[in-house]
Amino acid sequence: MEFFEQQWSSYRAIVDHDLMEHRALTAAVAQVLDQWLATRPAGTPAPELVDLGCGDLALMAAHYRRWPLGGLWALDLTARVLSLAQQQLGPVGYPCCFQQGDLFAWASQVDGQPVDLIHTAFAVHHLNDDQKQTFLQGCRRRLRPGGLMLWGDVFREPGESRDEYVKRYSQRIRSGWTVLSDLQQEQTINHLSSLDNPADWGTIGALARAAGFESRWVWGGQHRAEKLLVLT
Repeated sequence: MEFFEQQWSSYRAIVDHDLMEHRALTAAVAQVLDQWLATRPAGTPAPELVDLGCGDLALMAAHYRRWPLGGLWALDLTARVLSLAQQQLGPVGYPCCFQQGDLFAWASQVDGQPVDLIHTAFAVHHLNDDQKQTFLQGCRRRLRPGGLMLWGDVFREPGESRDEYVKRYSQRIRSGWTVLSDLQQEQTINHLSSLDNPADWGTIGALARAAGFESRWVWGGQHRAEKLLVLT
């Protein structure tokens, strides 16, 4: 089995068995956006949305099909995932662009096209703290007035070190993710040990304010890691 298929098999198992509470997070995202759409004044142009680190859209596609969007930009680092996302979404009544790219680079584009909605799930935690600050500043710059950003991700507890987080999450995987093979568990632990840099959620409010955002937490998972932040 090639590397992509190995990684993808583990990812799909995590999502399909809801090991990271993707379903509850997606439901929380949908509730926030439903409320936001319902309060938009009549005659307002249909909102344009970018999904940063979109994956295969397995859970979001149904919402994208029903929301009255004016355009969708789906961005992901992996080209093969984008083809799956396009298939998952199917035909919709607004323009779509599936683009291979990096979310940090997208946010860093000074002259990039603005959008009304930014959605990102389980992607920003790969950035270091300085990059997260720059990322938020870039998103603020590219978000139109009255727009909304939804950041779903894993976060550290206030005061928890990265090493403590990695140890805690690794224990969670070994004790609770028994639907994964031993190899899949170790691959996932190796990934988070080497690549994940979740933010301390207690510090995010200050980061958001420094970038020009107001922020509020609207959902938190049962494992003290997965959360959803709304920024305006």
